[in-house]
Amino acid sequence: MNVTHHNGGNGASAGGPAGAPAGTEIRTYHGQPVLKEPIWTWEIPCYFFTGGLAGGSAGLAYLSSLRGNDVLARRAWATALASVAVSPALLTSDLGRPWRFMNMLRMFKVTSPMSVGSWLLSASGASTAIAAVNAWTGSFAGAARVARPAAAVLGLPLSTYTAALVTNTAVPVWHEARWLLPFVFGSGAALSAGAAAVAVTPVRHARPARRLALASAVLELGCKELMERRLGELGEPYKQAASFKFGRLGQALIAGGAGVLYGRGGRSRAAAAVAGAMLCAGALSARWSVFEAGFQSAADPKYVVGPQRDAIRRGERRGASRTEPHISAPQPAVGSPATAPAVVDEQREAAARPATPR
Repeated sequence: MNVTHHNGGNGASAGGPAGAPAGTEIRTYHGQPVLKEPIWTWEIPCYFFTGGLAGGSAGLAYLSSLRGNDVLARRAWATALASVAVSPALLTSDLGRPWRFMNMLRMFKVTSPMSVGSWLLSASGASTAIAAVNAWTGSFAGAARVARPAAAVLGLPLSTYTAALVTNTAVPVWHEARWLLPFVFGSGAALSAGAAAVAVTPVRHARPARRLALASAVLELGCKELMERRLGELGEPYKQAASFKFGRLGQALIAGGAGVLYGRGGRSRAAAAVAGAMLCAGALSARWSVFEAGFQSAADPKYVVGPQRDAIRRGERRGASRTEPHISAPQPAVGSPATAPAVVDEQREAAARPATPR
């Protein structure tokens, strides 16, 4: 990979990258991206949402049952069960073949977020199912005494492990947000759990869910904004194309839904249902914004090369950073842009050698 001065030519490039001098561009080998874009499809951002909703709802249901609010607890358990049941279907659809999900359960690898997440989803699904059936029918009373707290405890990592999954990749906008993205996903999970409970619970029993939804709406908006600001230039994908549209849509829905819930949600069941739907849609849009930003970040080489150069200059990693090109432009006569500098050097060395007398 070379950093060359702006002079036209072919190849993927971007001006003004982080860590590169002004007036330079990143040029990659034959114009190919440095990173491959993720191959995930639409099921994955939906899974980000349903996994968080399942985990957050399980926690809300357990705490509500401890406080004697069985009406809210039953509805929260039902929401958790529906969400945790949909999640494996979304993962299986993305994987393409059902047995691929089962293959991930053949071993438990604590250093792999995907392995840990697969076991979390399975264990959470089993415990949530027992707790939900007990809440609605009274069956499995003995098993439910263990399943309820287990589902609530497992719901916490279930809500945030997907953030660890994406930040464990090389995609810059995800990896560099590894300290804040779990808080964004966690607050989004609490927001969707509170919003869903508000939408399906009678007003007089939904007060804890309203408080959770309103507090989480503030946290969701604040954490995501802080994350984008901390990313600096690496956060540019959040201000471009699909990621920007989903991000702004999410902000509008969350702010609007919180306003409706605060103003009318405590008095009107219809207003609470509308507010809950808006908040859930806003949380889903925020997950889509993060998803789309990863594709844009992986496609542009400046987000990959710039941070590496900065780290080398700060002495945080070993390496060399070339800012002056060997040649000013590609020379097809001596090879491709990647091999031309070496060929030119060889020709110069050969010309500098003294001629051998015959």
